[in-house]
Amino acid sequence: MLRRIKTFFAIFGPATITAMADNDAAGVATYAIAGAVLGYPILLVLLLITPFLGLTQEMGMRLSLVTRKGLGDVIREYYGIRASVFVFLCLVIANMGTIIVDVAAFKTTAELVHLPAIPITMILIGATFVIVTKGNYKLTQNIMLLSSLFYLAYVFSAFQAHPDWGLAVSNLIIPHGVAFTPEYWKNYLIIGLGVLGTTITPWGQFFISSFELDKKIDLSRIRYARAETYGGALLTNFFSFFMIVATAATLFVYGIPLESGTDAALAIKPIAGELAGVLFAWGIMNAGFMGISIVGLSTAYAFSEFFGLSGGLDTSFTQSRTFYVIFLTQLLIAFGVVLLPGANLFTIAVASQVLNAMLLPPVFYYLIKFTSSKERMGDYVNSRLQTWAAIGATVVIAIASIVALFATFFGK
Repeated sequence: MLRRIKTFFAIFGPATITAMADNDAAGVATYAIAGAVLGYPILLVLLLITPFLGLTQEMGMRLSLVTRKGLGDVIREYYGIRASVFVFLCLVIANMGTIIVDVAAFKTTAELVHLPAIPITMILIGATFVIVTKGNYKLTQNIMLLSSLFYLAYVFSAFQAHPDWGLAVSNLIIPHGVAFTPEYWKNYLIIGLGVLGTTITPWGQFFISSFELDKKIDLSRIRYARAETYGGALLTNFFSFFMIVATAATLFVYGIPLESGTDAALAIKPIAGELAGVLFAWGIMNAGFMGISIVGLSTAYAFSEFFGLSGGLDTSFTQSRTFYVIFLTQLLIAFGVVLLPGANLFTIAVASQVLNAMLLPPVFYYLIKFTSSKERMGDYVNSRLQTWAAIGATVVIAIASIVALFATFFGK
């Protein structure tokens, strides 16, 4: 038993970090708005999403361990450079939108906690780049895991809000406790689909396969990696649960409107107390750090794989110059956009969601096709249940993206 525990912790990290990074600043905003507008009943959607997240990320992890290649590598090998260029361009543009929103989180939350916004943003961007380029895989992984602990801020914020825990937990099973008007159900559908879309992302599929490969996990330990993948999905939505509870117990109960995650940090202060608001704000800043690190690396990994270049956290800047330059370029572009006085960050966020919506179906098409191939995967091929569950998840996500997009542009 002790040997198995040691083996598990030896491979622990990639899947948990990938899942936790789904709770970036844009994700926190989505969950906060869900709790503020819908209250506790939206928690059922969160519960249903959890196995979908684990399923798709387990497939990406398994593909990399069996083939010893990242998802981008396999797409290039079987579908050629044209498919690689198309998928990469969609990915990098969508990722830039996410990174811009996450960098903006540095600026706005620094203002909330009364710190100099621009210097703090520059320091955090610089620190992120130094950690990634001067460290190695192990150091980067450990910092990301440490950063994940800061999501406990949302747990404390939720407890400070003094929610009805019985009502919150029971809504994981059956939605109840609110007036289910036609308007409420309309919002439930739209925001619920948004929660789904912010939890399962295209960049997550590329990052988990590349990060697992970068750790050099042996195929004989795949069952431990599988366990971590599903455990990571459960852990990330455990924290998402408290994000929703914190705003449901305050903003929903008092009917306070909300448009962003930083609005939530301000709004819950007079209700749940100064500490709850400050913790919520610091949590958003930490989520931004996770977001720019992981999403930025996913782009760099994807470029290296799609175009057959070397790139990894255990290589030096000289050895993988292109890999690190791509990572840095994203941070600098995002910082420049955030400094523009007329930049509409909401429009940028919506545009990135449009591209994410367009990219998810083809990414899952490749992922399902590769992991369902007996020739490619051998004894680690998908079961029938895994294949059909993944297809079902893909259809649901595609519909969710279309409906959410329609609601964004045509709904009130």
